[in-house]
Amino acid sequence: MDSKSTTTTAAAAARRALRQAHRSAAAPGSSSSGHGEHWVTMSTALTRAGHGLTLSEKRIVAMSIGLLDSKKRRPIALSLSDVPVTRITASEYAETFNVDINTAYEQLEDASKNLYQRSITYFEPSHVRKSSEIATVKMRWVGAIKYQKNEAWIELQWWPQTFRELTNLRKSFSSYQLQQTTALRSIYSWRMLELLNRFKDTGWAEYTVEDFIKSLEIPPSVNDFGQIRRRVIDPAIKELSDKDNWIIKLTTIKAGRKITRLRFDFERNPQMQLI
Repeated sequence: MDSKSTTTTAAAAARRALRQAHRSAAAPGSSSSGHGEHWVTMSTALTRAGHGLTLSEKRIVAMSIGLLDSKKRRPIALSLSDVPVTRITASEYAETFNVDINTAYEQLEDASKNLYQRSITYFEPSHVRKSSEIATVKMRWVGAIKYQKNEAWIELQWWPQTFRELTNLRKSFSSYQLQQTTALRSIYSWRMLELLNRFKDTGWAEYTVEDFIKSLEIPPSVNDFGQIRRRVIDPAIKELSDKDNWIIKLTTIKAGRKITRLRFDFERNPQMQLI
C-alpha cells in the first residue's frame, strides 16, 4: 500500500473513532449540556425579517443565540473584533435536536459551507424613509465561520449589525426556550412559532398575507392562498400542536373577495405544558 493510501485509510479510521466517541459520550435525547434550556431572544425587527436559513442552519444559529446574554450592554459602534465567537459541537447538536451523531456531523459541515452566505432580509416600511416605495435591506448573520472537521465543531462570529439585534435588548424583543423547537422538522413551523410568540401576552396575532409570506419566505411557486394554507400553514399548525402543545385557531380576513389578513388565536395547552 502506498503512502497516500495509508494516509487516507488512517484519516478515515480517525473519523470513525471520533464518531464512535461522540456516540458513547452523548446519546441523542440524553442532553447533559442543557442547550435546550437556553432562551432564544431577538429584537422584534429581526423576528419579523426573512431569515434565509435551512432547518439545520436555523438550529445552529438558535443554539448560538441561546449562548448570548441578550441584556448585556455593548458599545453602540461595533467592529467585527468586538463581537463574540460561539462554538457548537456535533455532540451538543445531536443531544439538543435528538439526531444521531452522523447526521449532526454532516449538518454542521453543510452549514459551514453555506451559512456565511445567508442573509437576513428586512422590508423597510415607507414611513421610515418618507417614500412610497418599500426598501429591501439585507445583512449577514455571521462575519466569519470556522469548521473543524476532525474535532466536529463549528464556530460563528456574529455580523456586528446582526449582533445589535440580539443584545442590548430592553424593549421590542421576544424570547422563547430553545427546547420548544428541538422536535420541529419544518422551518415553517419554527418561523410561525417565532411570529406568534411575539404576542404570547395577548394570545392573538394578526399579519397581512403579504407580510406573512415575506417573513416565512414562502416561494413564489406557492402562489395562491389555498396552496399556502395547505402546504405551509396547516402543516405548521399541526406540528406545533403535536410537538409543542400549541392550540391555534386561524381566522382569515377578507377585503372584498380576497383574503388579505390572517388572525391567529393561540395558547400553549395548559394541560400538557412541559416548559
